[in-house]
Amino acid sequence: MAPLVLSLGLFGGPARRPPGAGLVVRSALLGWAAGARSSLGPGAPTLTGGRGPLVRAGSAFAVVGELVADKLPSAPSRLEHNGAMIRAGAGATGATMLAARDHARPLLPVLAGAVGGLAGTYGGAAWRAWADGRIPAWQAAVAEDALALTLAAIACAPGRPVRALAG
Repeated sequence: MAPLVLSLGLFGGPARRPPGAGLVVRSALLGWAAGARSSLGPGAPTLTGGRGPLVRAGSAFAVVGELVADKLPSAPSRLEHNGAMIRAGAGATGATMLAARDHARPLLPVLAGAVGGLAGTYGGAAWRAWADGRIPAWQAAVAEDALALTLAAIACAPGRPVRALAG
């Protein structure tokens, strides 16, 4: 069976403990970050986890690419093309990775990550709409980047237990 499927803890595999409140909160924070910048959902746990240098470099490239692309005037709204669901999925994916690190059952963290992703998506869109005309668009985007990166860093703080999904 695929390592990611096994990491979900739904089909046997290693015993998993119930998730703690801290994991659920960290999953929601990571979800919010993914709602702002979708690449942070899986990217932040990858960058702070026990993956190889090429995988981490690929994640860093994706995160930086999204941070830059978001500033372009041609960037579409996060609400277009089912963007809210994609960002909720990114939050849920990142939460699955955090749960695997903690050897915890993923259901509550995944739900928290998805809800956080939706909150970050709509909260970020509301922030950008409020900021429109008050401050330059690039400054609003950079402020949102700073919040998203901070939340992702808190959620995936180095020193947390690290375990590869396949391991």
